[in-house]
Amino acid sequence: MIIRETCVAIWDALHAAVMAQPHKEQWKEIADVFQQTCQFPNCAGAIDGKHIRIKKPVRSGSQYYNYKKYFSFVLFAMCDANYSFRYIDVGSYGSRSDSAVFAHSDFGKMLQNKALDLPEHTALPGTTSPAMPFVFVGDEAFALGENLMRPYSSRGLSLQKCGPPAEYNSQQIPC
Repeated sequence: MIIRETCVAIWDALHAAVMAQPHKEQWKEIADVFQQTCQFPNCAGAIDGKHIRIKKPVRSGSQYYNYKKYFSFVLFAMCDANYSFRYIDVGSYGSRSDSAVFAHSDFGKMLQNKALDLPEHTALPGTTSPAMPFVFVGDEAFALGENLMRPYSSRGLSLQKCGPPAEYNSQQIPC
């Protein structure tokens, strides 16, 4: 109990100084670094969850037992293009999926309620329209949303299923 109380006290005292929520201008700066380093415009951060292995807590049932067949809690994080943590949520049950941890986190709720102070939609480099939102990128565990992108699933696709693009040329790769 003393460890938990100490961690809470440290977090309460320091989180505003070391991990404050970015404001509009800082989101733009983060997106600029993603653009420069990854050629990914309007990206405000990358999100993911990580299972931290633990011993089974007493009287916890299967709450901490995860799909990987061990006991864990989940560390959910959002990082900028410099791999710096900008938001963390620690301690969710290992049995919860990354998307459930995200949806129930303060960060997920603020994104859903448009309370993150993200910049206004803006056109992508080299275009004048349409204005596109600032987004966070995650893996397949997360659901698509206006401000949340994930990789396109190519599972089960073949050339026969998707066919070449309508304006196919030798410089394009189908699918």
